[in-house]
Amino acid sequence: MKARRPFHNAIVGAILPIVLGSGAALAQSASLDDLFTRLKDADAAGAKRIERQIWTEWSKSGSPSADLLLERGRKAMESGDMTLAIDHLTALVDHAPDFAEGWNARATAFFRAGEFGPSMADIARVLTLNPRHFGALTGLGTMLEEMERRDQALAAYRAALAIHPHLDAVEQAVERLEAKAAGQEL
Repeated sequence: MKARRPFHNAIVGAILPIVLGSGAALAQSASLDDLFTRLKDADAAGAKRIERQIWTEWSKSGSPSADLLLERGRKAMESGDMTLAIDHLTALVDHAPDFAEGWNARATAFFRAGEFGPSMADIARVLTLNPRHFGALTGLGTMLEEMERRDQALAAYRAALAIHPHLDAVEQAVERLEAKAAGQEL
């Protein structure tokens, strides 16, 4: 793990400015804009429904072949075959390099394969293409927390909550990290 630290430092250094300064790059469809506006004011049940709608929108590539590669990659992840998932999702990002969800899915597969460096690189691409991707921010926070980079994990989690204030697991992660920072173990 220590041999990878310089690589991780470079990736984190590149990602966090995107996370923390991405407000101007929110050029997405009016439909997504409306969903994100409604998400902020929704109750818990409404937030779950709106979140599913956001994920559905994010999963639309506009290309049947890209959609098929995404589906195959996700199915391979579900079956636990990260190598096959990464293969399908690499073909996807090669085919559709501007499709943020392809990069996010591959970041997830790399994460599940224990490959944090490639996962973080893909998250950087996701956040460049889609700065409101609360899933990518949550994944980034999780990896940073596992690497014991608590301040940076907390920043990523807070950025996710600023976009989607109804992420219970992320709220718990923030509380846990804040308690650790205050010298209290939960």
